[in-house]
Amino acid sequence: MKLKNKTLFLGLCLLSVSQLKAQENLNREILPITRTEPKTYKALDVRNTKPPKRFQVTPPEGAPNVVIVLIDDLGIGATNTFGGPIKTPTMDKLAGNGLKYNNFHTTALCSPTRMALKTGRNHHTCNTGSIMETATAYPGNTGALPKSVAPLAEMLRLNGYSTAAFGKWHETAAWETSVSGPFDRWPTHQGFDKFYGFIGGETDQWAPLIYDGVKKVNPPVMENYHFTTDMTNQAINWVKAQQSMTPDKPFFVYFSTGAVHAPHHVSKEWSDKYKGKFDKGWDEIREATVKRMKEIGVIPKNTNLAPKPKDIKDWSKLTDSERKLFARQAEVFAGFMEMTDFEVGRLVEAIEEIGEMDNTLVLFIAGDNGTSAEGGMVGMFNEMTYFNGVEEKVQDLLPLIDDWGLENTFPHMAAGWAVAFDAPFTWTKQVASDFGGTRNGMIVHYPQGIKEKSGIRTQFTHVTDIAPTILEAAGLPEPKVVDGVPQIPMAGTSLLYTFNDAAAAERHTIQYFEMFGNRAIYNNGWFARTIHRAAWQTTNLPPLTADVWDLYHVDEDFSLTKNLASKYPEKLEKMKSLFMAEAEKYHVLPIDDRTLERTNAELAGRPDLLGGRKSLLLYEGMEGMMENTFMNIKNKSFTVTADIEVPEGGAKGVILTQGGRFGGWSVYLNEGRPSFIYNFLGLESFVVASESKLTEGKTTVTFDFVYDGGGLGKGGEVTVLVDGKSVANGRVEKTQPYIFSADETADVGLDNQTPVAVTENIGYGPVETKFTGKIHKVLLEVK
Repeated sequence: MKLKNKTLFLGLCLLSVSQLKAQENLNREILPITRTEPKTYKALDVRNTKPPKRFQVTPPEGAPNVVIVLIDDLGIGATNTFGGPIKTPTMDKLAGNGLKYNNFHTTALCSPTRMALKTGRNHHTCNTGSIMETATAYPGNTGALPKSVAPLAEMLRLNGYSTAAFGKWHETAAWETSVSGPFDRWPTHQGFDKFYGFIGGETDQWAPLIYDGVKKVNPPVMENYHFTTDMTNQAINWVKAQQSMTPDKPFFVYFSTGAVHAPHHVSKEWSDKYKGKFDKGWDEIREATVKRMKEIGVIPKNTNLAPKPKDIKDWSKLTDSERKLFARQAEVFAGFMEMTDFEVGRLVEAIEEIGEMDNTLVLFIAGDNGTSAEGGMVGMFNEMTYFNGVEEKVQDLLPLIDDWGLENTFPHMAAGWAVAFDAPFTWTKQVASDFGGTRNGMIVHYPQGIKEKSGIRTQFTHVTDIAPTILEAAGLPEPKVVDGVPQIPMAGTSLLYTFNDAAAAERHTIQYFEMFGNRAIYNNGWFARTIHRAAWQTTNLPPLTADVWDLYHVDEDFSLTKNLASKYPEKLEKMKSLFMAEAEKYHVLPIDDRTLERTNAELAGRPDLLGGRKSLLLYEGMEGMMENTFMNIKNKSFTVTADIEVPEGGAKGVILTQGGRFGGWSVYLNEGRPSFIYNFLGLESFVVASESKLTEGKTTVTFDFVYDGGGLGKGGEVTVLVDGKSVANGRVEKTQPYIFSADETADVGLDNQTPVAVTENIGYGPVETKFTGKIHKVLLEVK
């Protein structure tokens, strides 16, 4: 328990000296901690007794507050703090009074990194071999965290901490995100008293899908709304309230931004700060970053700049149009990151304001993986095009350049910038076999626990080390049993040994890496790896058996530029055997290199909430149904039959919709006219509508879509019927084969977040798109 110079309320909530001593004898290896048996009384009248002391578990004396700041999709070469071009004054401040780790590693993808971070176990042990939306039926990849892997937040909560999570989650199995639950793997059932954020992998920062606990809530109405500001406000309010109510109780805050994951959403106020700053291009930016990294000691002086991937063109060979577009993409990304750093700074200032900073352990992890190259060679106006195998073209993107990052875009930048912001390495996010995908900057700030300021730590460290570090800092043992379930031991190693000893021998000496076929093994300064696929490669992959392995002595080759495979073939074979042993031990095998196919539950073979059902009966008020818990209508015929009632004067608004302005479909009344729209990735819209308005009274409206067949993403014929009579016919030329959205939902009677029918001008939000008649029921059938 923290000791503070504050006047505390003297009442039953205070612990006596004897109780403090009793806390020292608690068995914290078995959680929850067992309460003592209540005393048996013989007295009849309570006035003849003394009240018993309340049993209360508190952390060990001196246990610090803990704040984990986790940034999304940010490489080590991006921020000024680690030598990059993006200004990050909050990171600078924390690093200037703490430590920078230049040899810290993640898993190369978000969900796996987050699971490893919150549990201290390898991501396959957490059944998170990839992101939740690409889970399969195989052990290590099911997406369902087992009870034998208790999360850090639950360990801290059961030891007397207040706990809260804000921002991105992305750790709940995709089929467990409906109103039917189960909610076991939602944040408030994973050890957090408070959660405010989004459940999926990304959200529209201007129009997010937000949950407060397990309840969907609308964003607050505020000028220039942005989710990062909103989540920061929520975090500040919670910390201040928690310390106001229980100042003797430490807090644990998991502050996980959606930034700088796509969509790169930020106002021009921030992005315009970087006007012209990236005109020199990614090649010069890479070189300048490596030079500065050496100057500030983030990388060794002998570090070579690794070559770019062959698919990334030299900046000098691009057209003027390409350079103009790509430079603006980087400006928006940089503005998004600086704005995020500013918001983190507001949280830090709030903790300082209440006098808690000295006793707060801050772990600022600058990226859950390397910068994302999922934008492909030219970037994207709509990131969902990547997940549907659609290539965007420069000539189509140029007209949007002034709006890049604003509400009418859902953008991602060209892969060349990902390589630049992952300098000095070659590869990017998703490539777990290159440090560009896994090596992220980390800052540790802990005034009461770290003596050195502006220090650099070079020991090999991994995201699994975070949980054991926090437990040791809090004086807590790793629990052996939680809620009656024996626990799988943590794979990570506490970093506390490095806090005040820069020369300490590293303790995390072996670590495997694997993601979508890219795989590697680290052991005592050596690194063996194979590059199976680039982030932008989703088809025509080579057989896993054809992969060629490299060998590097990373103690002498920071950026992996000197392949020693031919010089030390026996060493390489031992490393490859070690990988296979670790892969078998941690359920990495069999390796699955499929990407887009696994976003479709039917193709991936993972659990599906609706299973093989062919029909779904829906009612008014059912909204916020996420894609993985809704009927899958992709690549097949389907029919929507709606029993509605039109009031006097007519009706308008949405009957049933799925997706949003960047992809989806909707059936609605446009000023009384039954209409069907298929919005293909925000690029094209196909509308089939009746010319006649519905009359007052009960009626049945049917929308029948007959799929062409012959493969994925084909078109189809649409017929609109009123009381069984055809009133409109038309064609949809193409459909989305894999995914509509990361977190836009299916809704009855309104359109949440952004509207599918944006081109039809039927409204732009839940209120404006709300159906003005009565919906009795809607039947959705697939064929």
